[in-house]
Amino acid sequence: MQSIRFKEAIRVRANACTGGAMEKEGPIGAYLDEYDETGKFEGETWEESESRMLKKTIECAIKKAGKETKDIDYLFCGDLLRQMTASSFGVKSLQIPVFGVYGACSTMGESLVLASVMLEAGGADCVVAATSSHFATAEKEFRFPLSYGNQRPPCATWTVTGSGAAVLEKGSKESGIYVVAATPGKIVDYGITDKANMGACMAPAAVSTISTHLRDLGLSPDYYDKIVTGDLGVVGSEILLDLLKAEGFDISKQHMDCGLTIYDRNFQDVHSGGSGCGCAAVTLNGYIVQNMREGKWKKVLFVPTGALLSTVSSNEGDTVPGIAHAVAFEWRE
Repeated sequence: MQSIRFKEAIRVRANACTGGAMEKEGPIGAYLDEYDETGKFEGETWEESESRMLKKTIECAIKKAGKETKDIDYLFCGDLLRQMTASSFGVKSLQIPVFGVYGACSTMGESLVLASVMLEAGGADCVVAATSSHFATAEKEFRFPLSYGNQRPPCATWTVTGSGAAVLEKGSKESGIYVVAATPGKIVDYGITDKANMGACMAPAAVSTISTHLRDLGLSPDYYDKIVTGDLGVVGSEILLDLLKAEGFDISKQHMDCGLTIYDRNFQDVHSGGSGCGCAAVTLNGYIVQNMREGKWKKVLFVPTGALLSTVSSNEGDTVPGIAHAVAFEWRE
């Protein structure tokens, strides 16, 4: 009812990811293509820093694909900032036709779905899906100035300074990672108003998308080697597993959360885990795809999650709806 099974061979030609010092020091820091320990990427403001980071990531992915910007038909990207300014200012000099995409922290998934649909429909031969987030820009826009030093509750997550990009092409018969299916998500709202507890806000949306994906395609959880959620953290992951069991699906053996993978909570003070568009994007375009290319995982369901709040909606006491988009990857010989 809600899912897409792609008929075209949509190959993930190349991936790239970048991050800051926290991400480099984390468990999957070795998978970063580039990093800047200052988080500035030579930018004068934090917003410019995020834009420069995103551009670097896209250029790196295109180069790894053996292509140039003129070979890319379309670019799908977005970020967390108002009017997606990090993306707009970051990619303007690339002069690639661009679709601005907003799905909060699920943006990597939404970009991949739309890019794959464009390839499937015959509207393009080679596209890029990308996104970014930055700890300093997100704190500045959604929470408090960094100099304020506000206290975060245990359920809060740490916005990842990171960016990820994937180059997708159609028609290839080479061995590699392919996008084989997708399940665009519905907006799910359980009435939660605590913007600090985003894991709880987003978990119900992940439940909806994962259960729908499995039912639509007639699959059981063990079909996948990994079912990867975006940034639910400790709190959201526990809710996800409980609610899915109530739906008749036990994914405890396959589940992995990007927010619990990108940082080590034993020595990094990130509370419930990582979050932000860059959380799922870095984990996918570095750690996950490398494990698939090394043959450790053959089938992965990638389900980044997003909390659809704004500074206006949260300040006015509105609820925090969630969304999750699923993208199924498979290794093909």
